[in-house]
Amino acid sequence: MMPRDNMTSTVQKIARQALATFRHPSVVGEHNKVFLENVSKLKSLMAEARAADLKIVPRTAESAPVPSQRIAPPVTYMHIYETDTFSMGVFLLKTGASIPLHDHPGMYGMLKVIYGKVRISCFDMLDKPRDGASGVQFSPPLIPFQSSSLRPSVLRSVGEYTEESGPCVLSPQKDNIHQIDAVDGPTAFLDILSPPYDPDEGRDCHYYKVLHAHSEAADRKSEAQEPCDLWLVEIPQPSEFWCGGEPFPGPKVSL
Repeated sequence: MMPRDNMTSTVQKIARQALATFRHPSVVGEHNKVFLENVSKLKSLMAEARAADLKIVPRTAESAPVPSQRIAPPVTYMHIYETDTFSMGVFLLKTGASIPLHDHPGMYGMLKVIYGKVRISCFDMLDKPRDGASGVQFSPPLIPFQSSSLRPSVLRSVGEYTEESGPCVLSPQKDNIHQIDAVDGPTAFLDILSPPYDPDEGRDCHYYKVLHAHSEAADRKSEAQEPCDLWLVEIPQPSEFWCGGEPFPGPKVSL
């Protein structure tokens, strides 16, 4: 039997609520009252999470582990728990590290900083215009194969989060594409995704680059459509980013 302190731990309560929130796909949606109430409960529990609850000691630039024979990854991940319904873990970022701009196809997410500070930039893709990027000039010019993955986009928000901040939330429709940057030193955050990434189910992670464009469409007769000056183009995983793994030292989760 699991010890009582594990059953009542903050991480256990969060996992239990995450399961209650996302376990029935038929009620998961922005217009379902029960789902929204469960999301609110999950946000409240996540807001309480601190490094001490997860038995994680906040790192400094000097205390970060340094492997003797190879370069340490800029980001590491502590796996806590995963089901078909959701995944839960902790990301740890070194000083100056970033998780590049990436998406969460058809997924909900909740991120809570447990120490340090992160800057999160959230984007959404807009409907693809019928004429694609016709009349839009990019610098440097697009490589031909990139045109098919080019999408007009909007920067929804840029915010800084600390352990005193509430969770950052994303949905399939809003703030789904984001970049996470460590600010002023190492940082770590608790992360929940539902459902988990699964390439076989069409939920693979894609990376993006922001392009700013000048449109020469002003001389054209457009159908009352304003030209877009911010676009996202899909790119391979950036070579400077990779994610390692390390064990989670905190309470075990049992559902």
